[in-house]
Amino acid sequence: MDGAITRFKHQADRPLGRLLGQLLGRHLRHAFAEGLPLPDLLLPVPLAPRRQRRRGFNQAELLARNLAAELGLPWRQPLRRVRDTPAQQGLDKAERRRNLRQAFALDDGAALRGLHLALVDDVLTTGATAAALAQLLRRAGAARVDVYCLARTPKPG
Repeated sequence: MDGAITRFKHQADRPLGRLLGQLLGRHLRHAFAEGLPLPDLLLPVPLAPRRQRRRGFNQAELLARNLAAELGLPWRQPLRRVRDTPAQQGLDKAERRRNLRQAFALDDGAALRGLHLALVDDVLTTGATAAALAQLLRRAGAARVDVYCLARTPKPG
């Protein structure tokens, strides 16, 4: 899985992103059948504009699009990265939290009050990005925020 995510994210293997979205969608369909509540809307984790230009795409957005098609759910991108922070890779949990302070914003008029939202990203490491975005969405009135990701990095040791 590590190699597949790396190829998708850093080598722009978009067909692999489609496959990963389909696989995540199949897993989630099973979870929904087992009682996980279905979200109203999928939201990809935003990339800083400079990082997105360098990479050529936002892997979370591509994953969210593929996942939305697989699950028959809508997706939107009302989230913006307003501060270009250093990459999270290599930072510990406290550094990641500090790094993300005031890094995200919502588009004006993003109507999210009362909605069950699901953030979509490729990898969850410490959860700092997900926590910062969930806090922003809850302040905007979201009723519930879930996180859907392809993988979670193991804790050190």
